[in-house]
Amino acid sequence: MRRHTIVLVSAAVLLAACGGSPDSGEDGGGRTPPPATGSGTAGTGGGPGGTAKPGEPRTVASGLEVPWAMAFLPGGDALVTERDSARLVRVTPSGEKTVVGRVPGVEPGGEGGLMGVAVSPGFSGDKRVYLYFTAASDNRVVRASYDGESLGSLEPLVTGIPKAGNHNGGRIEFGPDGMLYIATGDAGDSRLSQDKDSLGGKILRVTPDGKAAPGNPFGNLVWTYGHRNVQGLAWDEEGRMYATEFGQNRFDEINRIEKGRNYGWPEVEGTGGREGFTDPLLTWTTDEASPSGLAYAGGSLWAAALRGERLWQVPLDDGEAARPTARFGSGYGRLRAVAQAPDGSVWFSTSNEDGRGSPAPDDDRILRVPLG
Repeated sequence: MRRHTIVLVSAAVLLAACGGSPDSGEDGGGRTPPPATGSGTAGTGGGPGGTAKPGEPRTVASGLEVPWAMAFLPGGDALVTERDSARLVRVTPSGEKTVVGRVPGVEPGGEGGLMGVAVSPGFSGDKRVYLYFTAASDNRVVRASYDGESLGSLEPLVTGIPKAGNHNGGRIEFGPDGMLYIATGDAGDSRLSQDKDSLGGKILRVTPDGKAAPGNPFGNLVWTYGHRNVQGLAWDEEGRMYATEFGQNRFDEINRIEKGRNYGWPEVEGTGGREGFTDPLLTWTTDEASPSGLAYAGGSLWAAALRGERLWQVPLDDGEAARPTARFGSGYGRLRAVAQAPDGSVWFSTSNEDGRGSPAPDDDRILRVPLG
């Protein structure tokens, strides 16, 4: 594995910038970065004491079609979305796959399709699941009942999220506060990110019924703004929130998400140190990451890298990022979804069937990583 030099600046991990090039959506810029400068190395060594070390990945299920997100049911099975087929698939820890159904109204195209999935925190009683998908005129979040065999009718909760061939966001997760958080993209129109009345380029916070959550900073659905294309959300054990974000030509990011803050896009890409904008917790050059899914487990954030083709482990120390370590950088290709399973292990998915990868005969796959 190549070694990459990093610089630690005010608790951020900063890799040197690459040259500008035409934007290529989820894969960021297309040009190889110049040699980095600074001290330290990324991709080698472990994190600080107390962070878990991963074991070897084991394939749970194979033969999937662009598995975009996964969410676990109380019994330990996962609901997995397939972006392009619009299928919702149930996967057991032993690898059994069952197609729950094809979600109606999904119109896949480019980076859009059936994306996020979340299981209600009260699923044992309400039997509800939530989905984020690209429809004919927008991206939207819907809710449906799931009786263990099939989905009920879809109930639209949040509609009118801008759609495009790329930058559709798509991740949905319930936070520790019981509210639903929705990651959106700027749909290729960067002006939307700074417009607090637009749903594009934001992290939204809504009640389980899709209404503006109590305490939102602007009196609408918006929790934070100034985002380009967020596809990963996670919380640590103290309830601190983090998100992955695709950069354009220079820097991909992990941000510490706090109420009402402006994360800079399009005025700032990466660390700008400018008043009024919140700098990232951590950045990579775009060839190292293009980060999609994000999970927290064993004292670390785990970020799935598409173009970077690895799983990044980012140890946290009281909400600050320590030096990241690149895991599983060969043999798996593009990585998309990552989630902590009820047994404490980390599951991640490949995304080699998405038109940008080189599929192996058993792709796409879901793999399980034990943490020790």
